This record gives sequence, structure tokens and C-alpha cells, in this order.
Amino acid sequence: MDITKLDQAVKLIRKAKYAVAFTGAGISVESGIPPFRGKHGLWNKVDPIFLEIEYFKNKPLQSWKIIKEIFYDKLNNIEPNIAHKVLAKMEERSFLETIITQNIDHLHQKAGSRYVYELHGTYKQLVCTECSSEFDISFANLDFLPPTCYICKGILKPDIVFFNEPIPAFAKKRSFEEAKKADLMLIIGTNAEVLPAADIPVVAKENGAKIIEINIKETHFTKEITDFYLQGKASEIMKEIGKKLYL
Repeated sequence: MDITKLDQAVKLIRKAKYAVAFTGAGISVESGIPPFRGKHGLWNKVDPIFLEIEYFKNKPLQSWKIIKEIFYDKLNNIEPNIAHKVLAKMEERSFLETIITQNIDHLHQKAGSRYVYELHGTYKQLVCTECSSEFDISFANLDFLPPTCYICKGILKPDIVFFNEPIPAFAKKRSFEEAKKADLMLIIGTNAEVLPAADIPVVAKENGAKIIEINIKETHFTKEITDFYLQGKASEIMKEIGKKLYL
């Protein structure tokens, strides 16, 4: 870890008037959640077709069996790690305004963050494919698949963005608004290869924000828009940032 760069990054955080964090799979890996892409990614083990919206509509039972196995049987017992907790403390102490995340795991909220925009939705909520009613996952009994709506008996779908589905309009709108307001953006655990998420840090940079990037490996952001690149695991670097901010 480059201590000089770390100190410079912490100075930027202290000076910032409107800091925003932009997070991805890398922040949750250390909580035990595998990423979707890459060497150890989920798509190397599971056919991603089960998250195609048309496949889900045509074969909800087959889709739900895999969804339950890879998400619901695991995520309920997963806890936030130190990186999630430091971000929550930063918000509490007014070092951070909001978090924009590509993760569906709800760990930022579980750690205590209040202002979180979930670009790809959340596994914690289900939505009816017929009447659009929304239910917390705690209302569903996943021993009986596919789960159905209490109001119209339509099939319930996890409120996450499936392939060929649009990003939720509200989350997208607010994420880009936050990027434009930010004078500092922390990119943590993501190379954001998928649009429109990939454009969010770029918009922040174009509107004058300084960019701190925390990733294990360099990304396309590193040379293009990053001001301070801190190489390493999110938990280790965020722990050190937390110490220096006296959180």
C-alpha cells in the first residue's frame, strides 16, 4: 500500500464538499459473495441464461430454482465487511453523501448507509410480473417455487435487473445527478464495464470531480480519469482510510 498516495487521498476526502462512492462486486467479495465475471466469476459456473428476462417469463420455475440456490440460500447469512462499515461511518460523519452501487446484496444498507442508489436493483425485494406489486423477501416462502403474488397470484420476480431489462429509472436518474454534483468520487471494487454504469464516474470527472480508485487491478478508469489509484483489497484500504479519518 502506497502510504503517500493514501495520505493524499485522505486529504481529498477531508476537503471534499460533496463526496460520492461508486461500488461494485469487489467490495463484497470479502464478505463471501462471488463476482459475476472474471476467473472466479459466477458465469463460469452457471449459465447466465436463467437471468434473461424472456427465459424467466417462459420458464419461471427453472429460473427460480437457480436464483434461489445462488442468491437466496446464501445472501441472507452474508454480513457487511469493514469496507461497507467504513463507508457507513463516513456518511454518518459527513465525509460521504451517497453511495451508487451495482451490487444487489443490500450490504451497504445492512452496514448502516442510508443514501444508497442500487443501479441493478436488490435481492431483498420481489415484484409481481402481472400487477407490479412489491413485497419484501420476508413475505415469500421460497420452499414453494415460483413464489406468487398475494394480490393477483401472478409470479413474483426478484427486483434485480435481468439481462435485457432496463435499469430502474429512478436509480439511474439519481445516480447521474449525484455524479454531476460530486466534487470527489471514490470508485471501489469495480471496473464498470457495463453501460450505463460505466459512464457514471466519467460524468463525475467531466463535472470537475477528483477520482480516487480502489481496486486490486488497474481498470480502464485508472489511466483515463483516476487521480489517485490505491491498489489493493477494498477492506484493507478502506480500513486504513477509516483510521486516518478517526472513524
